[in-house]
Amino acid sequence: MKACFAEFVGTFVLVMGGVGSAVLAGGHIGFAGVALAFGLSLLAMVYTIGPVSGCHVNPSVTLGLFLAGKFPGSRIAGYWAAQVLGAVAAAAVLYVIASGAPEFSLGAGFGSDGYGIRSPDHYSMPAAFLCEVVMTAFLVLTVLGSTDVKAPVGFAGLAIGLVLTLIHLVSIPVDNTSVNPARSIGPALFAGSEAVSQLWLFVVAPMIGAAMAAGVYGLMRSGGMEISASRAAQALPTEQIERESF
Repeated sequence: MKACFAEFVGTFVLVMGGVGSAVLAGGHIGFAGVALAFGLSLLAMVYTIGPVSGCHVNPSVTLGLFLAGKFPGSRIAGYWAAQVLGAVAAAAVLYVIASGAPEFSLGAGFGSDGYGIRSPDHYSMPAAFLCEVVMTAFLVLTVLGSTDVKAPVGFAGLAIGLVLTLIHLVSIPVDNTSVNPARSIGPALFAGSEAVSQLWLFVVAPMIGAAMAAGVYGLMRSGGMEISASRAAQALPTEQIERESF
């Protein structure tokens, strides 16, 4: 329960910080500012709730960690529920704040993701789908690699926060950037029926990207172990190799 509550809090902060920057300050800070807000929000939460839950704050990350053998399947449902509830709660708070401005209108999309006419630069559905798959794979692969037992200790938050910033810098013009089904679900529930009708893409594509990342990570990890073993064998005298084989 503590871990699930931490996931709720972490996802709440991510949506408030990232989507909040787009809804409340997007006209002042632009795409780059919104991208940085998402990255900083995640970076802060990695160090805040990471020791409690691992700071997934994203159903795709949870799936990727499970497929990579780093997370038990029995805990997936609880994490997913906490993440979605945290995103919806943040969107509700954000809606109350945003509606306090006289010029507020849901017609702007309320920070929701979309393709076609709902895309910032009117990218097509196939373009948005491919973008979400690839960008989510980047994110999940970074999470898997930076939290590996062989990775430098204490730097995972920086790597993960920076890659989320990079992802947003690339893909905000395409579809407002999801790479996180919970982040997409929260604002879409307040943005109207058109946002909800396109929500499927921002659930399916990130999950595919997470599965791809787990597969790539598995191939690299096993390949790296084989290379290390080969190099170790080359570096050791024959007699020592024979002794250590027993």
